[in-house]
Amino acid sequence: MADFTLTGLRVVQAVVDSGSFTAAADALGYTQSAVSRQVAAMEAAAGAPLFVRGARGVVPSPAGMVLARRAATALDEIDAVSTDLAGLRDHVTGRVAIAAFASAAAVLVPRTLARLRAEHPGLVVEFGAASSPTQLRQLRSHRIDVAVIGVGPDLPAYDFEGLRRDLLLDGGLLLAVPAGHRFAGRGPVPVSELRDEAWIVGKGLRDDPQFGAWPTLDHPRIAYAAREWPTRLGLVAAGLGIAVLPVVAAAMVPAGVRTVRVDDPAWLGRAVVAVTVRDRSPEVTATVEALRHEAARLRVAP
Repeated sequence: MADFTLTGLRVVQAVVDSGSFTAAADALGYTQSAVSRQVAAMEAAAGAPLFVRGARGVVPSPAGMVLARRAATALDEIDAVSTDLAGLRDHVTGRVAIAAFASAAAVLVPRTLARLRAEHPGLVVEFGAASSPTQLRQLRSHRIDVAVIGVGPDLPAYDFEGLRRDLLLDGGLLLAVPAGHRFAGRGPVPVSELRDEAWIVGKGLRDDPQFGAWPTLDHPRIAYAAREWPTRLGLVAAGLGIAVLPVVAAAMVPAGVRTVRVDDPAWLGRAVVAVTVRDRSPEVTATVEALRHEAARLRVAP
């Protein structure tokens, strides 16, 4: 009796997933004849036909369904072995805990976690969202290893003594406006045009910084305050006001919302920084480098 092979099992799974030999060949980078040979070898090993031709391609036979189900489990285990071995070759292992304020937690950190998993499979990353002041308290008490916080002249003057900071993003606040708003699709909007707008602002604990109206406006008209970003952006999409949105979160805007820049010479800007202890472990260094790489991809805002 012929033996099952990993290549043959991958081919069978690809044919089951795609529904045709041609599509499986394209997905795997094989010729169609190579796929046919692998299927024939697996049918010899199984002692039964694995596929039945139909009007729209092929469908697995009962034997093919059994083999595909078992193949999926076996291939997952083989792939896990490869990941585990890669982790042994990678010197960055162990655990690291990272936290971020809500808008950084929406886009920047998830992309960073995906990068870390690909580059350092032996590293276990714990993640939580928290306000900037809370993160700094957690960092000093060694409950987290990396804090992703916002800093700026209109934010609290945090105590960074004994800590190390790495700039991730500099400068950016945008406006989130309804798709049909007069600002949508325009270039930078002069700050003077913001005075009569209704604002959707953040709502949280007393000591937690929130995104309010545009920082240099006096006596803005607040329409609604909401704790969570999806709610705030939902209110914007419904045409109930506009909101300040950091560049770091621009990729999370839903359908019906557009982002625009503001021309305001009086505003000095904000930044997103990664804060750690001064003596970093290899795990913390790798995490900060991944944050910097993903932040660079976010610098070009809409």
